[in-house]
Amino acid sequence: MAVRIERLGREGDGLAGSVRVPFALPGELWELGEPPRLIEAAPERVVPPCPHFGACGGCALQHAEAGWLSRWKADVVVRALAAQGIEVEVRPTISSPVASRRRAVFAGRRTKKTVVVGFHGRRSDQFVAVPDCLVVRREILAGLPALQALTRVAASRSSEVRLGVTTGPVGLDVAIEGGRPLDTAPGSRGAGLGKAGLGGEIAAVAESYDLARVCWDGEPVAMRRAPWLPMGKARVVPPPGAFLQATAEGEAALVSAVGQIVGDAARVLDLFAGCGTFALPLAEGAQVVAVEGEAAMLAALAQAARGAPGLRPVRTATRDLFRRPLLPVELAAADAVVIDPPRAGAEAQARELAASRVARIAAVSCNPASFARDARILIAGGYRLEWVQPVDQFLWTGHVELVAAFTR
Repeated sequence: MAVRIERLGREGDGLAGSVRVPFALPGELWELGEPPRLIEAAPERVVPPCPHFGACGGCALQHAEAGWLSRWKADVVVRALAAQGIEVEVRPTISSPVASRRRAVFAGRRTKKTVVVGFHGRRSDQFVAVPDCLVVRREILAGLPALQALTRVAASRSSEVRLGVTTGPVGLDVAIEGGRPLDTAPGSRGAGLGKAGLGGEIAAVAESYDLARVCWDGEPVAMRRAPWLPMGKARVVPPPGAFLQATAEGEAALVSAVGQIVGDAARVLDLFAGCGTFALPLAEGAQVVAVEGEAAMLAALAQAARGAPGLRPVRTATRDLFRRPLLPVELAAADAVVIDPPRAGAEAQARELAASRVARIAAVSCNPASFARDARILIAGGYRLEWVQPVDQFLWTGHVELVAAFTR
């Protein structure tokens, strides 16, 4: 049976009614079967540039022309807002370049004879080695031998390890999860820095491959250099495995858009502040209060603020904004609010913002659907949604982020 593809789903698959066709584009004609066969291609179809595409599960849309893909991602935002009855200017998507991802999570597995480090295959637990990946930065690809060496000493044969890798100015920062138990020394908690056993083997790998830091389940095992990242004028050393924006270019686009919205506000509240992506650049011109549920990330933010020249006062507050959103009386001291929640959005906090008198809100989101729901709450409370800026940090996937300007 042949089907005509109507649209793309959230993960980038082609949809014809309820039928899902991987690697299909809207307007194409496909013969269903195992595997499906392309009969009539769309003009937007291109030859996928990466040799791993199809086998690797990391990318879903390398067969789509870049300009078309950027427009589609903006349309994802438009359709999410339309589903909530909202019409607004959606600006053209700002896309990160090829080979720009500064963080990635690899899987590592050790067998009797081999070690494999790579990504999982599409909807499977099969491993795909990706030595020629076009998404991550070259420094990360150059570090694959180090990840293989870490897998060799850390992984058991019955389980895989997760290897979160971030590249920065001083080298690779690796966070390992899973695998063999980390040795314990008498009277100590874990192998720790410089101990023998597995911790010592990991430290030796870090030394051999010049890794900045290696952590195991959140505990530093080897710290050769503090793996700082720039955020405005500050240098932040994030906690192991902390959330970070995927690309430096994408982060710059988000920070620029937030800055446009905040403008000359003298007092800014940064909600779900993380390690300071927005709080630290904004502190160059405003007093900032950063609120975040993870104390370790706020500690990294505060330490970076103390060491940065020329910043205005930055205060921090640890608070679960899902359970205890800031109330209008607490929001009243702010001239502008920045809010960057996880994928679920921040419905409870949006309701309190809607009842406040804050003049400007810069809303950052990685999920257009939850953003649109929260935007409807703010609009019902009297805010105007001025514009939305899509940002693509995850090339060739269905993922899109955004910044939105709300004013009273």
